Amino acid sequence: MRAAVLTREYPPEIYGGAGVHVDFLVRELRRLIDVEVHCFGAPRADARAYQPTPDLEDANAALRYLSVDLQMAASVGPVSAAHSHTWYANLAGHLTKLLHGVPHVVTAHSLEPLRPWKAEQLGGGYALSCWAERTAYLAADAVIAVSEGMRADVLQAYPEIDPGRVHVIHNGIDSALYRPAPDPAVLARHGVDPDRPFVLYVGRITRQKGLPHLLAAAHRLAPGVQLVLAASAPDTPEIAAEVADEVRALRAERGEAEVIWLRDMLPREEVIALLSQATVFCCPSVYEPLGIVNLEAMACRTAVVASDVGGIPEVVADGETGLLVHYDPGGPQAYEGALSDALNELVGDPARAAAMGAAGRERTVAEFGWDAVAARTAELYRSLR
Repeated sequence: MRAAVLTREYPPEIYGGAGVHVDFLVRELRRLIDVEVHCFGAPRADARAYQPTPDLEDANAALRYLSVDLQMAASVGPVSAAHSHTWYANLAGHLTKLLHGVPHVVTAHSLEPLRPWKAEQLGGGYALSCWAERTAYLAADAVIAVSEGMRADVLQAYPEIDPGRVHVIHNGIDSALYRPAPDPAVLARHGVDPDRPFVLYVGRITRQKGLPHLLAAAHRLAPGVQLVLAASAPDTPEIAAEVADEVRALRAERGEAEVIWLRDMLPREEVIALLSQATVFCCPSVYEPLGIVNLEAMACRTAVVASDVGGIPEVVADGETGLLVHYDPGGPQAYEGALSDALNELVGDPARAAAMGAAGRERTVAEFGWDAVAARTAELYRSLR
């Protein structure tokens, strides 16, 4: 059996959770079946990569991305199934289905109708991204939801889809790669004091990830607690400037040494070192289908404080591997206050935080292996033939 995986992100060009998912899924799928990968970006040895059509250089970003989809669909070889990831490649999967008469599987990492802030980034292209996603989802032979929460969102956003076509296959984690690996040199390189507790955030600068809420909550962190932000890839100049202003205000209040902003995308080994040495990892997302980053933190034996949105409660066991904070879009100040309370609770009780970290490591190893994810995915392909 041979499958075509269609994706925007693929190593080494990864900036979000969907890219991490594709990276590890393909790695494990290739142990079971033949896989050809079609992706965006620069040429690479183990995938066919595409750039937007040059004639569209000055066009809306969404149009440029859709031009890649046309190239992908034209280049897919003889396969038994096409599997697309995110709206960037969903139309490529749909066109492949029509052109070659093969089943199309979509993995729902997020849903455009539930991310209206994307209009800030894409302008009128947001209508195109919504159209591309909707067209692909309604015609897909199967939709993989990465959590039960995401399955509910898919059926709510697209009620025309037969519920029997929506399958839950959780995201996974490579617990051999993501494991406790403290490295004091990484802390020293980035100016983190190893003798003081620190709260860590790792993620893109986008409305979805809720970074402004964490920055607001950080004003109430206990004195001496460091906040380390591995925050990069802003969606727009406007949100980048907003976060910069909030960081500046926080530093003015708490001091430069207590607010460390790492603006560049870090190598994976440095992220693992930071996760391994953080007192608490914080995921303040306002929308999160599952949140692979929480699995990464737990695999590195670190307690998690996270919003109770989407699929996060299926990963973070409240009171066992971390603390969940209720997010209500109508009451951001209450959420921010509860977030700071939860962070202070664990920072102030390092023994409890360490016990939660140990429980998180155990949970990831037992329940979220990529080998099982790949096996279930390959079996789904076979069921559609």
